[in-house]
Amino acid sequence: MSSLLTPRSLDGAVSSGGWIAPDGEVVDSVEPATGEVLARVGLSGPDGVRRAAAQAADAQRAWAASGHVARMGVLRRAADLLGEHREEFIEWVVRESGSVRGKAEYEVGAVGDELLAAAALAGEPRGSVLPDTPGRSSVAVQVPVGVVGVISPWNVPMVLSQRAVAPALALGNAVVLKPDPRTAVSGGQLYARLFEEAGLPEGVLHVVPGGAEAGEALVEAPEVDVIAFTGSTAVGRAIGERAGRALKRTSLELGGNNPLVVLEDADVEAAAWLGASSSFFHQGQVCMAAGRHIVAEELADAYVERLAEIAEELRVGDPWREEVELGPVIDEGQLARVCRLVEETAAGGARVRAGGVHRGLFVRPTVLDRVGLESPLFREETFGPVAPVVRVADEEAAVAVANDSEYGLVASVVTGDPRRGEALGARLRTGMVHVNDRTIDDDPYVPFGGVGASGNGSRHGVLTNRGEFTEWRWTTVRDRALPTRL
Repeated sequence: MSSLLTPRSLDGAVSSGGWIAPDGEVVDSVEPATGEVLARVGLSGPDGVRRAAAQAADAQRAWAASGHVARMGVLRRAADLLGEHREEFIEWVVRESGSVRGKAEYEVGAVGDELLAAAALAGEPRGSVLPDTPGRSSVAVQVPVGVVGVISPWNVPMVLSQRAVAPALALGNAVVLKPDPRTAVSGGQLYARLFEEAGLPEGVLHVVPGGAEAGEALVEAPEVDVIAFTGSTAVGRAIGERAGRALKRTSLELGGNNPLVVLEDADVEAAAWLGASSSFFHQGQVCMAAGRHIVAEELADAYVERLAEIAEELRVGDPWREEVELGPVIDEGQLARVCRLVEETAAGGARVRAGGVHRGLFVRPTVLDRVGLESPLFREETFGPVAPVVRVADEEAAVAVANDSEYGLVASVVTGDPRRGEALGARLRTGMVHVNDRTIDDDPYVPFGGVGASGNGSRHGVLTNRGEFTEWRWTTVRDRALPTRL
């Protein structure tokens, strides 16, 4: 089977009305584990983004008029092609983002689910017949917004682009996708080729990797009607401000400093594994990672001991060439952030029970006990393989500590009594709660999103996609025109 990506599409080109030379610089796509250059990637500057937005607006009208059957067909063919080229996608996300194979397999499978869910969305009813009067019909129909700008991050580049791109296309919109330059291939170029092969008309999807200036141009382009952004809270606030001035709708899925609450009646072995999985999955570089382990005092010694043992057992290394549970963090900047947070928190009195060291970009999974409520690790999103443990006296204290954060993405409660866990979860200020499960979970059929500094609500998933990427249009039709007096 031939590869989706050819030298033509990897030789510094961007996909925007065809594979063209970028108006920005050409940079290396680097494998974090080895420093090896995987490809040369073209970046778009503001002018390239603005051209893409204008072309997308022109192409969108014909795409919307093509009908739901045509759109369903493209998305289904894309899902089939993804299955045929599964290993190519897995290799790219492992090598370009530092994912271990299990995470990459999950991610590629999740993208397939997103494509099929979007295909089904295209065929769903899109309006309502409203109460009418004699001689006049009245209907409300959801129509495409027009052009959707998608800004996706590097940590889960495949899913976090396609959960917006696929439903936006299914509903008749054109899309301009700006993936992070660090994962420009796995988060962008692969999908340009996938949809090209699936028969998406030229100009409907543009992939324009770029930096902050490209993102600003996308937000401000007058042709772009909605911005779907996944990334840091600081950048999300800036996007919200710029989009607000232009009266544009935003879908902001931002950071998280998520609590995992372990009550005194929890099974220690299960709780420790859930805690490890919640904090160390993909080196902790996911917005759903558990950033605060809030543990009942009477169980804390046993929990910390077992969590530290698990951390010491986990293998860290090159995920493409070794059997490991953790790969590298994405780059030197992220490494410096993780090390700073650990060092400052330890200096404030927390005890490092496992890890706390690194070799290059490979950070050992780290457990800190007796973390203070004003420590950097308690207050800031870590985005690294770190499990900070806070001890609490009782359930009331656990709720107070869990809610003591500007973030509100997801929480987990581990307990021997699921009804107790459900009741406690209802008191937590988060967009999602899991009882007796890890903090990390997602699929295309759930409302996904957070509150507070974690975003502006549940913006992803089939329950909310139609509302995000369409506008209501009310239409009335009279049998004949009647003179209407003032």
